[in-house]
Amino acid sequence: MVAGAKTTAAGPIKYGMVGGGQGAFIGAVHRIAARMDGHFELVAGALSSQKTRALASAKELGLDPARSYGSYEEMAKAEAAREDGIEAVAIVTPNHMHFPIAAAFLKAGIHVICDKPLTSSLADAKKLVKLADASDRLFVLTHNYTGYPMIRQAREMIAKGKLGSLRVVRAEYAQDWLSEELEKTGQKQAAWRTDPKQSGDGGSIGDIGTHAYNLACFVTGAVCESLSADLDTFGKGRKLDDNAHVNLRFEKGLKGTLWCSQVAPGNENGLTLRVYGAKGGLEWSQENPNQLWYTPLGQPKQLITRGGAGSGDAAARMTRIPPGHPEGYLEGFANIYGEAALAIRAKRRKGGKLPKGAVFPTVHDGLKGMQFIDACVKSDKKNCAWVKL
Repeated sequence: MVAGAKTTAAGPIKYGMVGGGQGAFIGAVHRIAARMDGHFELVAGALSSQKTRALASAKELGLDPARSYGSYEEMAKAEAAREDGIEAVAIVTPNHMHFPIAAAFLKAGIHVICDKPLTSSLADAKKLVKLADASDRLFVLTHNYTGYPMIRQAREMIAKGKLGSLRVVRAEYAQDWLSEELEKTGQKQAAWRTDPKQSGDGGSIGDIGTHAYNLACFVTGAVCESLSADLDTFGKGRKLDDNAHVNLRFEKGLKGTLWCSQVAPGNENGLTLRVYGAKGGLEWSQENPNQLWYTPLGQPKQLITRGGAGSGDAAARMTRIPPGHPEGYLEGFANIYGEAALAIRAKRRKGGKLPKGAVFPTVHDGLKGMQFIDACVKSDKKNCAWVKL
């Protein structure tokens, strides 16, 4: 049977979580995002690969101990068999576990909401795309920055031709938290992110570079055709890149550059995007997410704010509160969950369609991210040679 099959179209979406137990950062973020708008209800979990820790984590979250599972395999099987089983699962584990977990739940007839990157290898990503496409279940990838109102605003303006033909896109994501060998201290987040067995072939390019790349593609609507990458590893003994400079060639002559770094002192989460066309330019920074600078060619810069004058329908869909009150990271994440909720409810209705303007990152966007990582690694090994995507 399909999990959650007896749930009404308007009712809350019962979901489970794999990973995200005690001490996990991103699991808590997903839980906050899922409950922010009242669409989702957490009812089950395999919150740790250690059964006792999983149970302790479940108790802290108020879950029924009977629905705290010792493995994701057990959870997928049991929840699919329940009349009140989960409709969706949130996967918040290290990268190398994304593929087997997602595959198990898709086969069980359960929608998947997965943290990025899609998998730890391009081969697994391709397999997962085939599985997702062959199922009738949804696959939502939480590239959360695509949920920011002013990113939707920028995307809408470009689609409407406000910048004219696009010429240049520049994406940056700079951090400093790995400037020292933090992974050698036992810090959990640093340990798995710098371990190729858990993270895959990409270090900074996989962890934050995929966010910058996804954002450049999402906002411009352009397809990247080839890239040249120079990867560096400054941390002593570190096995994965912690800094990267990437040149990008898109369709229709659009050129791009991407810099991502986790060893840039003074930077916390410096995700920025700049897009320039024949008729104007746009600039956005994640650390000031409610502001978008727009410069029509030959005119003064214009500041467009979330919910303020000049913001359009796309931004309004993602806006909760009046302008001047800050919205940011958690709300952007919640917007992706909100779009997922619309899609799941549409699935509940036979022939149901998503509302106009609703959009979220899919398994295919995840594949593009893995192709980006793979191409970067290949290019770097060939002395920054141009590699086709």
